[in-house]
Amino acid sequence: MRVIAGRAKGHRLAGPPSRATRPTSDLVRGAIFSALESMGVELTRVLDLYAGSGALGIEALSRGGQWCDFVEKDARTCASIRENLAKTRFEGLAKVHCAPVERALARLEADARTGPYTLVLADPPYAQEAAPSLERLVESGLAEAGGTVLVLEHSSREEGPERLGGLSQVKTLRHGDSAVSIYR
Repeated sequence: MRVIAGRAKGHRLAGPPSRATRPTSDLVRGAIFSALESMGVELTRVLDLYAGSGALGIEALSRGGQWCDFVEKDARTCASIRENLAKTRFEGLAKVHCAPVERALARLEADARTGPYTLVLADPPYAQEAAPSLERLVESGLAEAGGTVLVLEHSSREEGPERLGGLSQVKTLRHGDSAVSIYR
């Protein structure tokens, strides 16, 4: 697994210590960021939910992202994200929140300095179970229609929801067993 483009292009990233976590492949990550670039998505403030290795958020930082919050519940996996941030020299542009998504969202919502994110990347273990958390994210003000793009990775055997809060699905990409739904 490596960073595909930008300032950290070519840097190898450590995978998560657990085999239960499946990192987004380089091919799918490349397709996601090509689609985002063609849509003119700003990478000002990025939120990487269910971050795993942190590869999606680190790719955003490498491509010019100004800040990224990583959310991952497993402590050993959080250590891998921090290691990857150090390898790519992005530790000053990011914060790792080692907590379940619901708890991390409550903390981020309570932080007065936190406004809406311009990009939310979500690669949950099961997309259907994540939908309530993603809807809460939109309703909380951490994401907003017209200002936030949300990327949801899920199995190609299932469809992403048509809407998540005030965001509507605008595109779906399929690559093998993976599918990516993009909301705006």
